[in-house]
Amino acid sequence: MPPERHLVRNAVILLTVLALHAGALWAMQTGLLWRGVPPVMPLRVISELITPQVVPPAVAPERVVPPQPLPPRPRAAPPAPRLHRPPVPPPPQPAALLALADSAPAAPTDHVVAAASPAPAPEPAPAAPAPRVVLPSARADYLSNPPPVYPPMSRRLGEQGKVILRVLIGADGLAKEAHLARSSGFERLDQAALETVRQWRYRPGMRDGVAEAMWFNVPINFVLEGVL
Repeated sequence: MPPERHLVRNAVILLTVLALHAGALWAMQTGLLWRGVPPVMPLRVISELITPQVVPPAVAPERVVPPQPLPPRPRAAPPAPRLHRPPVPPPPQPAALLALADSAPAAPTDHVVAAASPAPAPEPAPAAPAPRVVLPSARADYLSNPPPVYPPMSRRLGEQGKVILRVLIGADGLAKEAHLARSSGFERLDQAALETVRQWRYRPGMRDGVAEAMWFNVPINFVLEGVL
């Protein structure tokens, strides 16, 4: 395409665009553009809540039952008339019967017998005497029981105290069982006391002069000056 025609074409396009802009500007100034488009008015919607009317349920009319008359009470029958009978006179009593009744002997009088006085209650028999019991003993002079050995370690540590032993002494005077009833607080002293009472001889307990096995408490007191 030659350059002259190209320039002419561009000039025509430019003039057309300018003409369109000028026409649009003139239409806006004169109000022609606004007249063509009618204004849109918004619609207002008004809503109202309608409360439904509550219709009360139909109530059937109450049926009234007329009271029934009470039946008449039956009249009581009149009491039967009582017949009054004349009293019957007693039969006449013969004279012989009256004479026998007058001559009848009088009833015998009761003889009062004096009740014998009760015999005195027998005196209660005297109670049997309680059996004489003599407890065992380990202090008899003829027994010659040796004193318990004081543990040397207890002497050095200054241990002392009282031991009580529960010993079953047989009828032969020997210790059958021995238990610790109260401790001295030191095991060495308790063991020394148990070994001693198991080797001692005792005077057995007596019941009515007969020797028998009895339990007996044997006290042993350990002190640093000696043994009691």
